[in-house]
Amino acid sequence: QVQLVESGGGLVQPGGSLRLSCAASGFTLRYYTIGWFRQAPGKEREGVSCISTNDGSTSYADSVKGRFTISRDVAKNTVYLQMNSLKPEDTAVYYCATGRMLSLSPNVWDHWGQGTQVTVSS
Repeated sequence: QVQLVESGGGLVQPGGSLRLSCAASGFTLRYYTIGWFRQAPGKEREGVSCISTNDGSTSYADSVKGRFTISRDVAKNTVYLQMNSLKPEDTAVYYCATGRMLSLSPNVWDHWGQGTQVTVSS
């Protein structure tokens, strides 16, 4: 079965950094697109970034361009989201998911992890 496990969330001050991990099992990561999404209280889930684990092509939401970087380690079957210059508006539960194309629309993704909480606060 396909399984995704997110980790690396926590509490960080504005301007700080975190690196989230999405560990995949039950499938070969190389042949899928992996996306990061987030959902804040009272808001719809939104796409943050995604990556083709085959060729490394990426896409980012405008709100995180220049601050977040998505990457993958195929040997470890893991995708990362490096989050720098964090802002309070980045506070949300962050999820990763599998897909088959580069898209930040949450409704086209197939399998989801359980999420990890990111809180940016002084």
